[in-house]
Amino acid sequence: MSESKSFDTLAIHGGGAVSPNGSLAPPLYQTSTFTFESAEQGEARFAGIEEGYIYSRLGNPTVKLLEERIAILEGGEAGLSFGSGMAAVSAVLLALTKSGDHILCSQGLYGCTFGLLQMMEEKYNINHDFSDMDDEEEILSKITPHTKLIYIETPINPTMKLIDLQKVVTIAKRHHIPVVVDNTFCSPYLQQPIKLGCDIVVHSATKYIGGHGDVIAGLVIGKKDFIQHVAMTTKKDIGGIMSPFDAWLLLRGLKTLPVRMDRHCDNTEKIASLLKEHKNVERIFYPGDPESPAYEIMKKQMRRPGGLISFTIKGTKKDAQNILNRVKLIKIAVSLGDTETLIQHPATMTHAVVPEEARLKMGITDHLIRLSVGLEAWEDIWEDLKQALNG
Repeated sequence: MSESKSFDTLAIHGGGAVSPNGSLAPPLYQTSTFTFESAEQGEARFAGIEEGYIYSRLGNPTVKLLEERIAILEGGEAGLSFGSGMAAVSAVLLALTKSGDHILCSQGLYGCTFGLLQMMEEKYNINHDFSDMDDEEEILSKITPHTKLIYIETPINPTMKLIDLQKVVTIAKRHHIPVVVDNTFCSPYLQQPIKLGCDIVVHSATKYIGGHGDVIAGLVIGKKDFIQHVAMTTKKDIGGIMSPFDAWLLLRGLKTLPVRMDRHCDNTEKIASLLKEHKNVERIFYPGDPESPAYEIMKKQMRRPGGLISFTIKGTKKDAQNILNRVKLIKIAVSLGDTETLIQHPATMTHAVVPEEARLKMGITDHLIRLSVGLEAWEDIWEDLKQALNG
């Protein structure tokens, strides 16, 4: 089935079979350990001479199917699962760096990724810098002899700025620097960075891949050698693994990913156009807006603009919080990609850990609101949002 070119089909059928008994749904191998037929077989598996399962921290059939399927959908050679998106991010960054190394990042990151980078700098002398990544000269000015990776969010959370991946890849390849992309906001349905020349993709699978707000998980996709290296080092020894049940939930989520993403995108297009015209909205940040600086990049590297909108209101932090307090159907919550529409205040929630000076440099002001548009009828979403904006 991996020969098929249809994403929609691969989301349902991609990867190897794990059911010897004909079960339509993937079996859930809810086991911590696996038995050996003999002591010699146990020795052979630990030595890597014989393939097979040993212990679910090291591998599990349900988890393996998920890893195979996500690798196919992202166009990578192999995939690896983790207990959270941050476990995936930290495993990749630690696998690629050592003390004295340098990481170049997009100007704007998820708050916990920012916090991880600060910790790596303070504790392990792994430094980082931020770049707008708009201009080749500016990117080159930030690359040092110790730069071991370029780490990118696109769209950037929560400002929805896009990074031209092919432009960055061209520069990175000249300097033999791997490019890591957090593809959470898009899912592989909307964007496939590896096919654009990037080396490694990370996901908070909690979001669109799971899609139902009932699982915490992370995924990494890349070349087979790199994935095996991470599996046998930072994943195995630090232990941020995914449970078989969570893998089973994600496999279920992937089956409807294309259908859900199209509905998210349809709803978001309608809500964005209405927000843009509302008298109390100062500005929207949405890659599908033809007036956005991100629009041309979106058309080049994304299938559709996605399911998130950020917007600034004409008012203060308190005015923004009051809008959140007035919604009824929409839920005040961090995260994104759920069936429910979610609203949050980045400056005091997802990016509260970021110092104010750095946060403002990222474009995260006190009157910025982020909306993850769900699968409800768009008319109902807008009715609730409109009454909250009108006060």
